[in-house]
Amino acid sequence: MNESLRDRVLRYFCSHNVMTLATMGSGGPWAAAVFYVNDGFTLNFLSAVHTRHASDMASNSGVAATVQEDYGNWRDIKGIQLEGHVTRLLGRESSEAKLRFETKFFFTRNRDKVPPELQRALEKVAWYVLIPEKMYFIDNSVAFGHREEVSLPQFE
Repeated sequence: MNESLRDRVLRYFCSHNVMTLATMGSGGPWAAAVFYVNDGFTLNFLSAVHTRHASDMASNSGVAATVQEDYGNWRDIKGIQLEGHVTRLLGRESSEAKLRFETKFFFTRNRDKVPPELQRALEKVAWYVLIPEKMYFIDNSVAFGHREEVSLPQFE
């Protein structure tokens, strides 16, 4: 049985950890690699509020992002391209994002084993949600530059 495009994308999200987030601010375009956790097609990530990308998102919530590996052969290239909007999470939503992150990233679960510098950094971060509006799955194993648009639940 063939796996649906949606299932392939969700499996890809779950099997990867880092997305490259592209923002636009007064200093021009910027890109940053961030750890993420997905809840379906919605992505949560954390960042310090003083970073350039966090500052950009505070003034312009529109972003683009990619998730991919560092492939050595063009035929192997697969990945996700998306665009959407980011919102900073507060209160209960922030706590839920943190819990999802701790579930995926075991190194943050046991506070006794987290290095002190990481503990301090995690106490100062803000939590964000990226809700995609357009998403594509790239798969060069099908053909060079093969790209399929993913039908997103909120736009059906």
